[in-house]
Amino acid sequence: MGPALYQPRLWQLNRQGVALGFSVGLFFGLLVPVLQMPAAAAIAILFRANLLVAIISTLISNPFTYAPIYFFAFRLGALIIGDPVNSIIDESFNESVINNKRAYLYYFQEIFMNLGKPLLVGLMTLAVSTSAVGYVSVLAVWRLATLLEWRHRSLKR
Repeated sequence: MGPALYQPRLWQLNRQGVALGFSVGLFFGLLVPVLQMPAAAAIAILFRANLLVAIISTLISNPFTYAPIYFFAFRLGALIIGDPVNSIIDESFNESVINNKRAYLYYFQEIFMNLGKPLLVGLMTLAVSTSAVGYVSVLAVWRLATLLEWRHRSLKR
């Protein structure tokens, strides 16, 4: 990857590169729980997005935001799939589970197996929609800032 890092487009602050880098970083920051920065960097190099913005925007998920993001993604995935959340968690729990350690382990295994599909669907939906909104938002804010700067310059003359 060494020669690819010397491309000037990866480091320039232009509207398209920053918007694409922000979008790539948000996508991998929300979707992939490990190796977010290397994945975002590789895709940013591939799409010639701003590398620094892509890496920094993966920090949307951090130790403080993991729980709310995953909770919201699970709820969103359960809503999309149509599974009621309470039935997923309470499905295999009964009085015999409390008294039997083996059944207790089985109960938690069932919960984690049932959480996977709604969580995956929710994370994918959240990552795609957030990255799209982030891309459009950066373009809009950049355009607004440019228009305000042009107006300020014209009023200054």
